[in-house]
Amino acid sequence: MAITQAVCTSFKKELAEGRHHIKSGVGDTIKIALYTNEATLNADTTLYSIDNEIPTTVDTGYVGGGKVLTVLDAGYDKDVYLIDFDDVTWGGAKFTCRGALIYNDTAAGRVIAVIDFKKDQTVTDGTFTIKFPAATAKDSILRIK
Repeated sequence: MAITQAVCTSFKKELAEGRHHIKSGVGDTIKIALYTNEATLNADTTLYSIDNEIPTTVDTGYVGGGKVLTVLDAGYDKDVYLIDFDDVTWGGAKFTCRGALIYNDTAAGRVIAVIDFKKDQTVTDGTFTIKFPAATAKDSILRIK
């Protein structure tokens, strides 16, 4: 099993087809789900799946399907199209995760990107936060050139 960070190949094609409407304030519902180190996620992943997603229990502080992301900006920086999301948190968290999947819930779970945390991240009765990088052509989490 492996998680490999990537903007998914299917997402790039689907942008050209007009399947995704990602805008600040309006547009599709974009979500982020967390996965264990047993997951296989990479550029070829096309759909959100519950396989090896963090378990949903009363104790974990995690709900299946993940959380809705707030799109802060979508536009160009130089010759790069980028999408910026607000940071996302899970309070009362008690879980271990290895990566995340950003997907379009409005478009039947079509995948946008895979995030690899590079190692297991464990939180015990605290807050788990994903801090997205600055929205620039060099640093944004989602860049298309």
